[in-house]
Amino acid sequence: MINHLKILRTLAVLEGISTLVLFGIAMPMKYLFNNPAAIRPVGMAHGILFIAYCVWVLIEARSSKWLLPKTAWALAASLVPFGTFVADYKLFKK
Repeated sequence: MINHLKILRTLAVLEGISTLVLFGIAMPMKYLFNNPAAIRPVGMAHGILFIAYCVWVLIEARSSKWLLPKTAWALAASLVPFGTFVADYKLFKK
């Protein structure tokens, strides 16, 4: 049986890490050192993880019968840097 919550927690951490890599490494490389090589692969990975996280929030919300406020907070967390780390700690931890 698939453990939806475990997958969601993993996606939350990976999405958060991809945000940190994008903002902390790829963008400074582009704008401070005029080297945009990392933007495309890191940006693509971040985009895929962002979409996967949002879709998986909806899957978990449906399977666990979350109320709308919890689902909305989990989705909103993907829009704020470090938000998925907070969501993992506050919303997804049992």
